[in-house]
Amino acid sequence: MLDMKFIHNHADQLQQIADQKGIAVSIAAVIESDVRRLDLLQQVEALRRTRNELAQRSASMDRASSEAMRIQAEARHQGAVLKGLERELRDAVQAWHELMLLVPNLASPDTPIGVSDADNVEVKRVGDSPRFGFDARDHIALGEACDLFDFARGVKVAGTRQYFLRGAGLYLHRAVQQLALDMLSDRGFTVMDVPLLAREDALTNTGFFPGGREQTYALPEDGAWLVGTGEVPLVSYYSDEIVDVTEPIKLAAVSNCFRREAGSAGRDVRGLYRVHQFAKVEQVILCRDDLDVAENMLQQLVHNSEELLEQLELPYRIVAVCTGDMGQKNYKQYDIETWMPSRDGYGETHSASSLLEFQARRSRIRYRDEEGQTRYCYTLNNTMVASPRILIPLIENHQQADESIRIPTALQPYMRGMTEIRPAK
Repeated sequence: MLDMKFIHNHADQLQQIADQKGIAVSIAAVIESDVRRLDLLQQVEALRRTRNELAQRSASMDRASSEAMRIQAEARHQGAVLKGLERELRDAVQAWHELMLLVPNLASPDTPIGVSDADNVEVKRVGDSPRFGFDARDHIALGEACDLFDFARGVKVAGTRQYFLRGAGLYLHRAVQQLALDMLSDRGFTVMDVPLLAREDALTNTGFFPGGREQTYALPEDGAWLVGTGEVPLVSYYSDEIVDVTEPIKLAAVSNCFRREAGSAGRDVRGLYRVHQFAKVEQVILCRDDLDVAENMLQQLVHNSEELLEQLELPYRIVAVCTGDMGQKNYKQYDIETWMPSRDGYGETHSASSLLEFQARRSRIRYRDEEGQTRYCYTLNNTMVASPRILIPLIENHQQADESIRIPTALQPYMRGMTEIRPAK
């Protein structure tokens, strides 16, 4: 959510960004709604003052006098008018609030202009794609050969895009998460296990609702939703609080995550790329409202994920995400894409975003500046690792001619001493 004065002063720019991000909102309608809200508020406050003045005058008179009776009648009339205006004001505030939730964040000046991921701009490439001296297999075939997962029984038990991880597949899944957590702990992050359920206001305040409602699993009897990222509970941890950001607050969560994947029928339906349940290690930073500090924090978040990929010995690239591929809440975004041989290309495995005060304003997360004035924090986030998607490049890039899978050195301490995963007998 943005400051209303800011919206008034940047209406044309915000409408352009909304159009580029594909958000159906009229900034002019937002401003008109705000004007109506403020006009009704002024009328209501004026009537309340008049009603109070009449009550004070009536109290000092003989209640049976004609003047007192006239004033009482006028007070009743003003009260009836006030009651109607208060209803109008409540409706106007609700309409204004619903429109405000659709207003997008501005995009940074260096964000590429575009309409889809085809317009994202590569800014860095690290490592070379492997050249196999044999017929390479995809992660599905390798997983079956090494007995790492079972898709058929996952579908039997839980429906489409579900799976079981087995044996070394589970160890690999857990190993990348633990390596990520250890790396973040060493970098000063407070690591947490977080709730997988969130109230609706937590998803709204972090910018995932109303736009992401169709992607989120609901538990209506409990008034809760299953989270699709640890970002929601991590940011909400400090909602309605005044925090100390003399040094940026660095948080990390390991959690299961859930996503309905509505509207993605036919896309990446085979294997582990697009599933309904997965696990993430998420990074979140809260800092003061300084663009230079926020940019430095964003680069740190990206660097953390890069170091993890280098530990996993995987080739990757970084792209600057264009306006049309960037979410409503993001001011600036980088995606990290890892080489996946079966796709003969890069697949997204990480996403890093700077949101400025967008989430903090909705969540009412503030800090005190040097003058003691309260200000909204800036928030940032990035995936440190998401599994099982990361298993795709991990398995495919490290496959060997005999269908075994080499385990990168950094993961071996978390893999019960295994240096490779052998095909099942």
